[in-house]
Amino acid sequence: MVEEEYRFPEGFLWGAATAAYQIEGAWEADGKGPSIWDTFCRQSGKIKDCSSGEVADDHYHRWAEDIDIMAGLGLQAYRFSIAWPRIFPKGFGRINTAGLDFYDQLVDALLAKGIQPFPTLYHWDLPQALQEIGGWANREIAYHFAEYARAVVERLGDRVANWITHNEPFVMALGGYYSGDMAPGVQDPMAAMHAGYHLILSHGLAVDVIRSTARIPVQVGITLNLNPVHPATDSEQDRLAARRFDGVLNRLFLDPVFKASYPEDIVALLGPFFPEIRPDDLQCMAVPLDFLGINYYTRTVMRHDPNFPIIEASEVHSEGNEYSQMWEIYPEGFHEIITRVWNNYKPAKIIITENGIPVPDGVDFDGRVRDERRIRYVRDHLKQVHRAISEGVPVKGYFHWSLMDNFEWALGYTMRFGLVYVDYTTQQRIIKDSGRWFSQVIRDNGFEG
Repeated sequence: MVEEEYRFPEGFLWGAATAAYQIEGAWEADGKGPSIWDTFCRQSGKIKDCSSGEVADDHYHRWAEDIDIMAGLGLQAYRFSIAWPRIFPKGFGRINTAGLDFYDQLVDALLAKGIQPFPTLYHWDLPQALQEIGGWANREIAYHFAEYARAVVERLGDRVANWITHNEPFVMALGGYYSGDMAPGVQDPMAAMHAGYHLILSHGLAVDVIRSTARIPVQVGITLNLNPVHPATDSEQDRLAARRFDGVLNRLFLDPVFKASYPEDIVALLGPFFPEIRPDDLQCMAVPLDFLGINYYTRTVMRHDPNFPIIEASEVHSEGNEYSQMWEIYPEGFHEIITRVWNNYKPAKIIITENGIPVPDGVDFDGRVRDERRIRYVRDHLKQVHRAISEGVPVKGYFHWSLMDNFEWALGYTMRFGLVYVDYTTQQRIIKDSGRWFSQVIRDNGFEG
């Protein structure tokens, strides 16, 4: 049987992604202040394996080795995040120059290897001092974020051409302030809705700051985690439940960014929990972007559940499909969400900023990590990206999550997502079979399969 070829357009960008708290370690080195994750990890029962990101992959000290690995894999771009508490230990005020120095050398080393840096300004590690005045539930934090963005771009904006403001504001708002499963661990529906609103407001403020401060032409975007939401059955109740959850997960963040509006059905549903929309806020939130980053891992299947507060919907797991350690494997949903976003919102272009799978990897007797399930997952999902491109959707790049195994938030070190295996005791790095496969995909700008 002749295998089909999946070749990507010339100039398609191939990369991998990480986040500061998940890999850097050095949690109090060189003047860094504590983040909400430093605090959260010290609370009993919050992290599955009672671990923290205090050491993680020790990337803060091993960045040169890690960049050599990136170059060896042939990565064309590297998406990383900047730790706000390294730059402003208290969230604002005095700049910690040593923190900027770290990212300065990181950017220079990436560029020297021909790897485009894609920094994300915020990947969930809010300075603890800002949480003590309400965190993202406090509108004031949006303005502090804009000043933090200014400080970073003043230092790096002569070399960095691509910027992402936020990673997954849905998770920060709902996981951090509603369910409390993520830092800062607050359980308050009103705080969650205000946090989501202020995150998008801060995004709009930061976009203007980045463009006015950078000294070279820049591309600026935001990264959203987006899932197609399907009803558990064809019943009217389940369809409405899916529609409500889709509103909270997808439309509550896409609509203000691309339509300068909030979905009326969700605002009505949230009622007094939804914040006041002040004059000019919506125009600030909807500042034109150069790209939208999409993080995709799975779909969500919802059923009507009158016992679940506000949205009266809860997730169910479908029978018959393969599952990873964390979710259903559903490649078709990738094409579905990409094309929906393109058809409904028309972003200037789309970049896949995260896609990957947790696999219980182990090192075999010969020192090799044979993670065939990861290869299969990525291959099947890239086919869906290719399908969307062939239909005219301007998807311009793909970043695998993650470059290397790391601290998986509330799940600690129990999940491995990397193309590179990390022995957390010795900090040895081993390129997995998936890393070698992905490297070949980059070289060929595609694959057969």
